[in-house]
Amino acid sequence: MWTGKRVVVGITGGIAAYKVAELVSRLRQQGAEVDVVMTQAATRFISPMTLAALAGRPVLTDMFTASGRVAHVEVAQAADLVIIAPATADFIARLAAGLADELLSALVLATRAPVLVVPAMNANMYTHPATQDNLRRLEALGYQVVEPESGFLACGAEGPGRLPSIEVILDTAARSLAKRTSLQGITVLVTAGPTREYLDPVRFLSNASSGKMGYAVAAEAAGRGAEVILVTGPTALTPPAGVEVVRVESAAEMFEAVMARAPQARVVVKTAAVADFRPRQKSTVKLKKGDTQILLLELERTPDILAELGRRKPHGQVLVGFAAETGDPVRHAQQKLKEKNLDLIVLNDLSQPGAGFEVDTNLVTLIFGAGRVPELPLMSKREVARRLWDAVEELLLPTSKE
Repeated sequence: MWTGKRVVVGITGGIAAYKVAELVSRLRQQGAEVDVVMTQAATRFISPMTLAALAGRPVLTDMFTASGRVAHVEVAQAADLVIIAPATADFIARLAAGLADELLSALVLATRAPVLVVPAMNANMYTHPATQDNLRRLEALGYQVVEPESGFLACGAEGPGRLPSIEVILDTAARSLAKRTSLQGITVLVTAGPTREYLDPVRFLSNASSGKMGYAVAAEAAGRGAEVILVTGPTALTPPAGVEVVRVESAAEMFEAVMARAPQARVVVKTAAVADFRPRQKSTVKLKKGDTQILLLELERTPDILAELGRRKPHGQVLVGFAAETGDPVRHAQQKLKEKNLDLIVLNDLSQPGAGFEVDTNLVTLIFGAGRVPELPLMSKREVARRLWDAVEELLLPTSKE
């Protein structure tokens, strides 16, 4: 599968840099065209001459070559895959901040190829909250993080932070490359985030949804080659690259946006936490507190977007819903799947730690219309998105080639 593929191996300044020589050699032996890009710090750990010999082409270390070529753009556009190994804490932080002050970070921002980030560093640096926050941000932006191994480190400590084996990196890279085109030619509609239902120009009813799950689902679909439409309520998140973004605020606005675009989508994934009720009347001016001790609100139902999608679902479309439940959650989710004509529902049991809103992890159960109920362990929302799309691709198989 590597024959003719253009792979960028980015090396940053960590002691594990010497191990990447084997990665470059193995990729080339398997038919890949390898571009090695090194930070200045990386050149202190392993010679560019060594890597150039293994890659069969010059190593890139400067933003501009002597010939005047804009190397970061040319190489970024030609790449089928980017592997950053080892990725130091410093480079991870700069990448999470979107900095592009040297060749490798600029190349990552300029590419649309899948990017694998392989951390390797001191255990305390790896487990530091700042590093963990930066890694979660990279995953939210669509990068794939390969977890380091635990063991004896060069600094003499023991713990997580060792560069994974070359076999693990190659296997992960191969899966990422294969998935890049698994949804090519397929239009996907994803909804994410909360909605807001205004009482007056200032106050509104909403919920705690951060949008992280929906954005992870959209990023993973885009990484697999899909044409992604993301209909999003108000969030503080940066949309994934290459995704068409439609911003809405209320349940009514989301209903209109989704219904207008759903007919062109082969897959619809509804992760948004849409308000079930809205004020029957909205004040045109800010409500004053005055002497009122109790404010009574009269609420009315909002449109049921998922039910309407199920009612209108065309032949061959895959419809996926999310259910956040408590108290016999599996039974409630199965009932929702049947009533709303879904092919798959992702159940969040809100009573479980690590699941639900405003966290970076999720604990879900995938419930299929055919009756399968696989429960997944606690994992990052990006990994949940990967498992979800693996399941959706199974549902697409019978008709994907029609």
